[in-house]
Amino acid sequence: MNPELSGILVSFAITLLIGIPLGKYLAKMFAGEKVWTDFMKPIENGIYKLSGISPNQPMDWKQFLKAMMVINSLWLVYGFFVLMYQDKLPLNPDGNPGMTPDLAFNTIISFVANCNLQHYSGETGATYLIQHFIFMFLQFTSAATGIACAVAVFKALRDKTTADVGNFWVYFVKSITRLLLPLSVVVALILTFNGTPASYAGKDKFISLQGDTVNVSRGPAAQFIAIKHLGTNGGGWFGANSAHPLENPNYVTNITEVVAQMIVPMAMILAFGYFIRRKKLGWVIFGVMAVGMFMLMIPTISSELGGNPDIAKMGVSQATGAMEGKEVRIGPMATAYWSTLTTIVSTGSVNGMHDSTMPLTGLWQLLGMMINSFFGGCGVGILNYLIYLIIAVFISGLMVGRTPEFMGHKVEAREVKIAALITLLSPFLILAGTAISSYVFNNYGNANWAVKPSSWLNNPGYHGFSEMLYENTSANANNGSGFEGLGDNNIFWNVITGLEILIGRFLPIIGPVAIAGLLAKKKFVPESAGTLKIDTVTFGIMTFAVIMVLNALSYFPALVLGPIAEYFSMLK
Repeated sequence: MNPELSGILVSFAITLLIGIPLGKYLAKMFAGEKVWTDFMKPIENGIYKLSGISPNQPMDWKQFLKAMMVINSLWLVYGFFVLMYQDKLPLNPDGNPGMTPDLAFNTIISFVANCNLQHYSGETGATYLIQHFIFMFLQFTSAATGIACAVAVFKALRDKTTADVGNFWVYFVKSITRLLLPLSVVVALILTFNGTPASYAGKDKFISLQGDTVNVSRGPAAQFIAIKHLGTNGGGWFGANSAHPLENPNYVTNITEVVAQMIVPMAMILAFGYFIRRKKLGWVIFGVMAVGMFMLMIPTISSELGGNPDIAKMGVSQATGAMEGKEVRIGPMATAYWSTLTTIVSTGSVNGMHDSTMPLTGLWQLLGMMINSFFGGCGVGILNYLIYLIIAVFISGLMVGRTPEFMGHKVEAREVKIAALITLLSPFLILAGTAISSYVFNNYGNANWAVKPSSWLNNPGYHGFSEMLYENTSANANNGSGFEGLGDNNIFWNVITGLEILIGRFLPIIGPVAIAGLLAKKKFVPESAGTLKIDTVTFGIMTFAVIMVLNALSYFPALVLGPIAEYFSMLK
């Protein structure tokens, strides 16, 4: 068997072996049942007491969202100023400068929102203090925010009639103390023992084979990289992200990192079914997401193994596939596998350059982010999927002539309107952002800006359009990966993507929590012979069809102008 294929199969098997029991554990832990991590209770109680939090205080959905938004707003404000003045703070052995206001604006929004779209270069753009105590801290809190909001939806849908969706602070703290922190310690140790730096020393010097003196950045990277993947954050300690030989030194670390970014999103889907005591529904959702994942992954791997037609025309053999932008030690198949997972779960980390992948690979990467609900980020994947569920229930109800019902509650105009608005939000942000950037590039290329729009693209034409489409898509999906041929560290891209990240993160969280809270307050209607069964394969197929149709209608024209047009141009 091909060793690269063996690595993919092993990686996926390990992910399942960890993700399934982890899902059962999360359901019990968040439900307040006895679990092995109960030894953390004294520490958690100390945090509550120190912070003045009453862990037993119930919250309705509005109070829950208020707590979530207040704390995230606080991190936005203080982080913005710290980034601008990082050069005046300690733990800066390499002398990195402070960020400009527009770059600080984009960066702090990106990390608070779990996006980590980096318009700076990791090791030269941020100090050790910023990387460790701002970025790494926010990688824990942003992931915990998404998980806490998902658990609120779980509770609202489990209880027959209630206004209580749980306490935000309890879910938030438990997400860190009983999930993210313990797993991060394990992953960081694996990375450290395999060569990833974990010290606070400054740059190291060595003599290259050419005889040049090279300064190599290092720092406490292993700790950062662990939570970057477990929390589906994706920000690189180094500018090249996990394609950097110190961030991802060997195949063991490659498997570790690719498994780490999948286990929590996968576990949260199964935890949903166990938490609400409808395991079959959890597995149906898991199945739909898995089918969607493989429908993106298989053609991606095929596209990369097929090689580059333009290089083939030159008579160059491509026995291993398309190698441009790939690490030889990793290979195109493992890179394609990673690129699928990182774009469907909103991690955004890379072990190869997405800008160098084949046009159809770029198409599948874009679709993974546009759909944004095939497992998705920590907690938010199931929230995004809930919107499609509500729409599928509504359409199915209309088809059979019954008032739509979901989990024993009638789905009425208010819930459908919220779901419709959230569904339309992503296409609006992505397509409007791409339209604006394309207009500025074509009509104001020589504008007297610090960075002229005409210099944004290294690859004009179809691929250049794809680069701008990818940047807007990645920002809206809170992914953070990029087609790095785009020059994005300028005031235009920093501001427009910063706004897209902010809106694309919080409204799709607010919407599902509001829908769940509104449904939970309604009178519970017991299932009858005429009740639409949502935990069947048939309804799973219906939901999958809704996902496909909505995204095809929204994005097909833009995809035709970018990756599809580029693909056919290479066949000439």
